[in-house]
Amino acid sequence: MVEVVKNILQKDHLSKDDIIKLLSADIEDTKILFEKARETKLKFTGNKVYFRGLIEFSNYCSKNCYYCGIRAGNKRYKRYQLSDEEVLDATDYAFKNQYASIVLQSGERSTKTFVAKVESLLKKIHKQTKGKIHVTLSLGEQTSETYRRWFSAGAHRYLLRIEVSNRVLYEKLHPSNSKHDYLKRLEALKTLRDTGYQVGTGVMIGLPFQSLSDLADDLIFFCDFDVDMVGMGPYLEHEDTPLFRYKDLLVPQLERFRLSLKMVAILRIMMKDINIAATTAMQTIDPQGREKALMVGANVIMPNLTPVRYRNDYLLYENKPCIDEDAEVCKSCLESRIAMSGNEIGYGEWGDSIHFKLRSTNDG
Repeated sequence: MVEVVKNILQKDHLSKDDIIKLLSADIEDTKILFEKARETKLKFTGNKVYFRGLIEFSNYCSKNCYYCGIRAGNKRYKRYQLSDEEVLDATDYAFKNQYASIVLQSGERSTKTFVAKVESLLKKIHKQTKGKIHVTLSLGEQTSETYRRWFSAGAHRYLLRIEVSNRVLYEKLHPSNSKHDYLKRLEALKTLRDTGYQVGTGVMIGLPFQSLSDLADDLIFFCDFDVDMVGMGPYLEHEDTPLFRYKDLLVPQLERFRLSLKMVAILRIMMKDINIAATTAMQTIDPQGREKALMVGANVIMPNLTPVRYRNDYLLYENKPCIDEDAEVCKSCLESRIAMSGNEIGYGEWGDSIHFKLRSTNDG
């Protein structure tokens, strides 16, 4: 199998069959895959890691996705929304500590009040930081008008995870109604691209009913859509969700983690100059999960800047790490971890997707 893997990694284009073979690789073959991914990362994006200060500013959500802990139907959580001052305080911490980028994330809502609040907040952030902080939004499906308003107000990137690219599997993971429509999700991604955002998406790895063929299709989906950034990681079950009933169908968490590392590595080889996040879900399974992801192709980390008192109420999955660490402790910890992984932090740098920049240049 070693020679098979080596031959696959010499190709300029990976077929679906190639991807499945790499996802099936044993420990020795995986080492070859990881080394190739590490070389690709260093050649095309360098050894810089870019921080995105994560601000989970609200856990209100209008959706009922079967896998998510903050789904509207889960009544166990106290719902919250940060004040503008709390968001701006977190932004100020990011700015003073040269993070250069933040992520505003919340449950999905699209009311006029919510849209206007986000627009106003973006303008305040732009004013407070003199436009020196880049803002990524992760706020779900919205109308094209809303996307334009937020872009004009100062948002630069948008993360809208597809979660699974297989439509049949997507429909198993969501209620069958207009709020959870697969084609609407795809259309939102296209609208974001047309609006001018750097567009990110992502998937869960190790879901019930999911096959290696599905995961290969996910990677091909990223390529076909020509994404600028990806955030993906292992599926982690939550007992307060409908999907939890299928927990006996899951492969062990450690296997989901290893599969996630392979997905990161293969994607780095396939899409050499995009941004790939080392997600917190990886650290949930392996204490060094994010560092391991950095070593096989990831180049973005999202330190949590949400005020500690709210974090227990933003648990998309169980056993989420770092919910009791304040921003300064988290920063110190990550600095040490990233140094040990052989990478350096790109302080003061936006760390925009090279892929996006090159496409914009070519389109121009």
